[in-house]
Amino acid sequence: MFELTDKVAIVTGAGSKRGIGRSIVLGLAEQGAKVVVCDVDFDGAKAVAEEVEKKGVESLAVKVDVINEEDINQLVEKTIKKFGKIDILVNNAGITQPVKVLDTTAEDWDRIMDVNLKGSFLCTKAVLPSMLEQKYGRVINVSSVSGKRGGGVFGGAHYSASKAGMLAFAKALSREVCPRGITVNSVAPGLVATDIRGGVESQEKQKEMTADIPCRRMGKPEEIAATVCFLASKEAGYITGEDIDINGGSHMD
Repeated sequence: MFELTDKVAIVTGAGSKRGIGRSIVLGLAEQGAKVVVCDVDFDGAKAVAEEVEKKGVESLAVKVDVINEEDINQLVEKTIKKFGKIDILVNNAGITQPVKVLDTTAEDWDRIMDVNLKGSFLCTKAVLPSMLEQKYGRVINVSSVSGKRGGGVFGGAHYSASKAGMLAFAKALSREVCPRGITVNSVAPGLVATDIRGGVESQEKQKEMTADIPCRRMGKPEEIAATVCFLASKEAGYITGEDIDINGGSHMD
């Protein structure tokens, strides 16, 4: 089940050594997908792509700033030139900032919104023509529990707003493109042991941070990747416009 042999996936923000994007790339590759690894950090993207190649799966590293339309257009061109199509897009690129509203500048707001929300829009819009032509596609947004519970985890109100926007964008888009064979879904991770907060916290700090989480621990990037692989599969073809919580019980709909 959930086999992705011969599928072609693009994953943005996948160049971090301890990030959700890297785990998603490796998870998709393990299921047989050819993966395009994107990141503004090209060296990081190349390192992850090399990990994929070692598994005997084709990969491509591309330097992409998700708020730069020229970068995104070149990404699509390079992907189609190498692999001939695009089946899966994972909008994972994202940034955060722990700041209160009164301390948030207009520049702070725009920066978070641009990368997290506008970047997802631009990347999705760029791959849609290819997906619509083949009448098949999977778009998966990596949102956050903060977008559902209004913060309280890490990051300011602008971060929560951007992640909530990703959820609404996926729902609205799914109504447009699902009749053409394209599903659009989101995952909403809770606290995950990655470098997005500036580095993985100590075990003592993690225990403190997870005291109110029913599972009493942070999530693992691989757990997010597993859900993304499911949503990318043909078995998930009747799921669209949904958001799946992966948060250890810190938020329950």
